[in-house]
Amino acid sequence: MTVDGGELRKGQIRQANEALILGAGERVFARAGFNGATMAEIADEAGLPKANLHYYFGSKQDLYRAVLARTLHDWLVPMDSLVPDADPRSGLESYIRAKMAMSVQRPDASRVFANEMLHGAPVLGELMRGELRTMVRRKAAVLDAWIAAGRMAPVDTTHLFFTIWAATQTYADFDVQVRAVLGRETLGPRDQARAAEHVVGLILRGCGL
Repeated sequence: MTVDGGELRKGQIRQANEALILGAGERVFARAGFNGATMAEIADEAGLPKANLHYYFGSKQDLYRAVLARTLHDWLVPMDSLVPDADPRSGLESYIRAKMAMSVQRPDASRVFANEMLHGAPVLGELMRGELRTMVRRKAAVLDAWIAAGRMAPVDTTHLFFTIWAATQTYADFDVQVRAVLGRETLGPRDQARAAEHVVGLILRGCGL
């Protein structure tokens, strides 16, 4: 079965518009929260007619759910570096650096996620109890096997993930606090590199790597 050029073009336009809307929703939800955000404001942020938002996502609730689901998915992808035959140091370092990079590149995604958690995860709770829980169990088992083989120090592998999330996401969620203490208007590349080296080194040393 083949897809003609018109259908392919339509699919590309749809993907581009969905990405544009999700990005705009991420920024507006981070600023205003779910209750404070409006579809009109998100449409303005995206530079698209409001009707386009409802065409692609139906309602503000649907868009909010899609923003959260995309964030969770994008956070899970870097865990692919944690596989049984990987070098423990390289695998963990790759994962931590990817999470640090996301805090720099998409801080609003982290803030929307944090706000959802602070409100009891009414939208994301089921997804976390399913996809996230399954992934953490699978990857914790990989780390447990590394420990059993003497390839890294004994740690509580499930709580290690909580530590990584807290250490990396704080640079997005509490950016204001970090900048205030460092005396910065913004965190530049040197600040970001310093933070990444600190978090990576601290966690790897804790794992005996």
